Amino acid sequence: MSIDARRARTTPVLGSLAEPTSLRSRVTQVLREAMVAGELAPDTIYSAPALAERLGVSATPVREAMMELTREGLVETIRHRGYRVVELGDVALDEIIELRALIEVPTVGRVAGTATAEQVARLRPLADRLTETAESGELREFVAADTAFHLQLLAIAGNARIVEEVRRLRGMSRLSALRRLHQEGRLTATAREHHALLDRVEARDAPGAEALMRHHLGHVRGVWAGLPES
Repeated sequence: MSIDARRARTTPVLGSLAEPTSLRSRVTQVLREAMVAGELAPDTIYSAPALAERLGVSATPVREAMMELTREGLVETIRHRGYRVVELGDVALDEIIELRALIEVPTVGRVAGTATAEQVARLRPLADRLTETAESGELREFVAADTAFHLQLLAIAGNARIVEEVRRLRGMSRLSALRRLHQEGRLTATAREHHALLDRVEARDAPGAEALMRHHLGHVRGVWAGLPES
């Protein structure tokens, strides 16, 4: 068999594998964001066809995404009925934030000492997007922009493992009070902290950036979760 003939046989197979993988990853990301934002609640059973209809995709990538989220311990399968988001207890959520603080606070301090003006400028549109979604009440989009902002900020430190670990931990957070905060007009105030954080990074104020990052993380187990903050 000629090389051209072999290529003709293999190309369609390779092409058919790429697109579903990308779609599955995107569906997984969207479902994870919806869980964090509280749009997928722990006390509700969701079927793959119903979620697929909401997302405008077939049920197959939704089932594949739910299998991945099940392996991560974020979702459980209810036989013949669908899927349920696992409710994480207060102790587990507090431990997640403790881990995030141990990683993110000093890393942001390092970034404040090394970030260029161009790197900071590239994050400004994301900070703007956070304010826009907070004002409009687009909660899943708010979570997506928040994740993108913080992961890109941490990436400036040059450690890909830190970025991936924070991505994983963020997916386990629960920000159930975002809708109420939006309705009360208070979500925008916390969203504006992202520009303040960039200001401190741009000024190379490492202690100030660390302090604001620690305060900002407090919202995850504070007002964003419907709990008081000290």
